[in-house]
Amino acid sequence: MGAAAAASVLAYMAAVPAAAGAQTQAAGGRTVYDAAYFKPFSPSNALQIVQRVPGFTLEAGDTSVRGFSQAAGNVVINGQRPSSKADTLDVILSRIPASRVARVEVGPGELFGSEYAAKAQVLNLVLTAQGGLAGSATATLRRDFTGRLYPEGQVSALLRRGQSTFNASIGVNNNATVEEGYDTLKALPSLDLLEYRRKVNYTSDPNGFVSGSWEYNGGENRTAHVNARAAVDLFAITQANTVIPTGGTIRNDHLTERYHRHEYELGGDVTRPLLGGGLKLIGLATRRHRLNKDVSLNRVNSNVVGGFGQTLDDERDETLARLVWTKPKLLGWNVEAGAEGVINRLRSDVDLFSIQAGGGHTTIPLPIGHAVVTEHRGEAFVNASRNLTKTFRLDLGLTYEASRLTVTGDAEAERTLQFLKPKAVFDWRPSKEWHAQLSIQRTVAQLQFEDFISAAELTTNRVNGGNANLQPQRAWEVLATLEHPVLGDGLLKLEGGYQKIQLVQDRVPTPEGFDAPGNLGDGTIAIARARLDVPTAKLGIKGGRFSAYVSYVSTTVEDPYTHRNRQFSGTSDLYIDVSFRQDLGKFAWGIEAQGSTPSTFYRLDELDRNKGGWPYVTAFVEYRPDRKTTINLSLDNATGIPAFRNRTFFEPNRTNLVPSFVERRWRNRHIVPALTVKRSF
Repeated sequence: MGAAAAASVLAYMAAVPAAAGAQTQAAGGRTVYDAAYFKPFSPSNALQIVQRVPGFTLEAGDTSVRGFSQAAGNVVINGQRPSSKADTLDVILSRIPASRVARVEVGPGELFGSEYAAKAQVLNLVLTAQGGLAGSATATLRRDFTGRLYPEGQVSALLRRGQSTFNASIGVNNNATVEEGYDTLKALPSLDLLEYRRKVNYTSDPNGFVSGSWEYNGGENRTAHVNARAAVDLFAITQANTVIPTGGTIRNDHLTERYHRHEYELGGDVTRPLLGGGLKLIGLATRRHRLNKDVSLNRVNSNVVGGFGQTLDDERDETLARLVWTKPKLLGWNVEAGAEGVINRLRSDVDLFSIQAGGGHTTIPLPIGHAVVTEHRGEAFVNASRNLTKTFRLDLGLTYEASRLTVTGDAEAERTLQFLKPKAVFDWRPSKEWHAQLSIQRTVAQLQFEDFISAAELTTNRVNGGNANLQPQRAWEVLATLEHPVLGDGLLKLEGGYQKIQLVQDRVPTPEGFDAPGNLGDGTIAIARARLDVPTAKLGIKGGRFSAYVSYVSTTVEDPYTHRNRQFSGTSDLYIDVSFRQDLGKFAWGIEAQGSTPSTFYRLDELDRNKGGWPYVTAFVEYRPDRKTTINLSLDNATGIPAFRNRTFFEPNRTNLVPSFVERRWRNRHIVPALTVKRSF
């Protein structure tokens, strides 16, 4: 967000306090929630406050997106966006003690800068000016169905001294679980069983981090931030697999995956007055190193009879600078202009090899296994907004983006891309009860550098080809939003949209006989979404709140093999999420059920269809012995629902519409209980 916009938000917040424990509607379409509004939920950090805002859905942001502008979520803090990319918003918010939150406001995205102009809602978290030290500690103990225990925890502290605020956090997450299941491989159309596999997967994912930040607030357009983060992730899977071929020799297949990742980030910003507005300079540098090792061994009577292995060693660097000038009331417009420059680099080395009986290795050549991808990208932008009437607001924006991509190594490619990305947002509030918004914009998707590199998936016995000539898909997008309050502070929100897409990014065949990320023809996306969030006190249920979210997103593109229309790979048409929570003084409980229709990946010679259990249920009970302590017992996958995966194979590829055989996978990690204790100080 621009400095002048941030200052105007803070000035507004100081001038229009909310009634204690209530919400108020204010000029500009902002809805304000005083900190007392959230006391019945006994939050220990800012994340738990944001999660309780009626009708608001947190978009945590995408840390994998290159550059700064497109990585934005939908939350700002004291009117400004955090100058960090490595940490998502939910992580950042979890480090802010709830006691330091003065209030929350929710308003149209265009109030908060160019990154948010097309968002219907953005939340501004306003912190108190209280000095001294505050913090929180969280400890969790999780149990899998085999009885194994997995501890994790986090400690965060915030210290304010004069005009400076220091925030530090350290923690360890332990995303570990055990799941069991089976695979069946059957011939088609007879459905004769060809192979049965019994599998148990032991997954561990311990990751630790340490982060810190400093903020200086010297008044309007006189701020500075510095943030740093270091993290390490040690992901591992050990799979025990008993394979029983029909009429063949029983064997034991063992898969191990060991993935080590180190990440570092250093960033910051400084804002100074300039020409009646504010000039903000943002700098950010991130570094990531991965070393992945996969080994799949086939054994008969403990003797290795074959297998495969793969090593991936890559480094990912990003360095960026962004300059933004904001000026309110320039010829009646709030203006924001700026530029961003980014250098991105991925160096990747992938080695795939077969393992013979006795342990010998033979290298398997990959089309693009060793390569360096470099991008120099720049953009310039200008945005302007104004109220045309008391109820109608117009926001306009134009971004010019240019980038130069080079690929060296096993493949050589170079190209320059240039795009103009206009946008317009029309915001209408005919009364306090109604809010409508229409946005029209041109977007350009980012390329994933990893899509340029070939790699094998040993869990599925297939190779993903790399594509050095991949192009970013681009689209014209239209989205309409309508909001109306329900039963006081409840909210009904309806959305409808349409996107016309060129060069859909999906999967295409390669000359080497693999399939790889590539571009199809034109495609479309149709969107219909609804959210209902209502308090239940007026319905006779004290302290309760019911939420429901339904999303229908239909995608269409022509398949390169069958030439029939189909979904985009990996997309689901329908998603539903329903939840209820009740707070009764020191006690609270809640339940949530969610699910979606299956998603399919359209590969060279298979349809890979994934379906989670429906409905997937989580539940919790909570006890608050005092205002600083919360004890929470939760159940993940509370009904023990399994997940399914069907892979339908075609020979030689999907130009043959008659499938040859089908593989069905069934996995269940059963109910996962967790006990969490949170303490504020």
